Amino acid sequence: MQKKIVITGGAGFIGSHVVRLFVNKYPNYQIINLDSLTYAGNLMNLSDIEDKENYKFVKGDITDEGFINHLFKTEKPDGIIHLAAESHVDRSISDPLAFAKTNIIGTMVLLNAFKDLWTNNFENKLFYHISTDEVYGSLGSEGLFEESTPYSPNSPYSASKASSDHFVRAYGETYNLPYLISNCSNNYGAYQFPEKLIPLFINNVINNKPLPVYGDGNYTRDWLFVIDHAIAIDLVFHKGVLSETYNIGGFNEWKNIDLVKLLCNQMDAKLNRKQGTSEQLITFVKDRPGHDLRYAIDATKISKELGWEPSVTFEEGLTKTIDWYLNNSEWLENVTSGDYLKYYAQQYK
Repeated sequence: MQKKIVITGGAGFIGSHVVRLFVNKYPNYQIINLDSLTYAGNLMNLSDIEDKENYKFVKGDITDEGFINHLFKTEKPDGIIHLAAESHVDRSISDPLAFAKTNIIGTMVLLNAFKDLWTNNFENKLFYHISTDEVYGSLGSEGLFEESTPYSPNSPYSASKASSDHFVRAYGETYNLPYLISNCSNNYGAYQFPEKLIPLFINNVINNKPLPVYGDGNYTRDWLFVIDHAIAIDLVFHKGVLSETYNIGGFNEWKNIDLVKLLCNQMDAKLNRKQGTSEQLITFVKDRPGHDLRYAIDATKISKELGWEPSVTFEEGLTKTIDWYLNNSEWLENVTSGDYLKYYAQQYK
């Protein structure tokens, strides 16, 4: 094999798309999917590639130092694509310590293992850390997040990701560890666990459940189609300049309420319901603490330097996403029922 790459969180939403892309595009790479299979990690996401010769799944926790050290010494990976993270803001508010453990300590355990494995021999090695635009804090009505924007996290989740970003850079400066970082906007697409806005609302519309919108619904986010993100990760990994940061955004700013109404309109059409039916499910709920008003990424750098552009508009990507969930009702039922958790708990004791 030309390269051996460990992709952490590879059974998760974004991770599974990255794993699939790398396994299929690079048959000469050995791809090791490292995932602890929490509620958001699901091997059903990768059933189409699980028998590929260049793919291997390893169940494990990135915070387990002994396990990670043994894995790295055994497999000797040339590269790490680090996606494993606790990522839901609401959960971080109720359990911030879990986010600190996984996102900060877990990242440090991986950095230490990679550093110790390749000490003073980092040629053709790379630690690529995937982060979020939420580390930058909140924007006003104008402006965009750039790579030079100062960090100003406002939630336990974004604070934990900001800390992990700083540790990656610190290891680069202190130990000459070769690294790259990318910060992305909100992802959407197939295989996303239905706690996040788009899959949650698709599932709720299907089942005629309320659509809970925080505050007045005017919070604004930039939306990135997950397949476009995977392609960007591939470009950054192979062509990015070491020690650089790349912002990855979809050039798709939407207010939450406008997004929800668009989703409702598309769902009504696809479910043969009268237009306006699903909008009646919208319910405004109490705002969450520390809710950032607006995120928007300036992706000029990755566009100019690496030639990346989004492949779809948000309307096109949303249509593809809705179609996938409607055509994969068994997957949706499995993850919402929790049956797959019981199954994999038995398979990987």
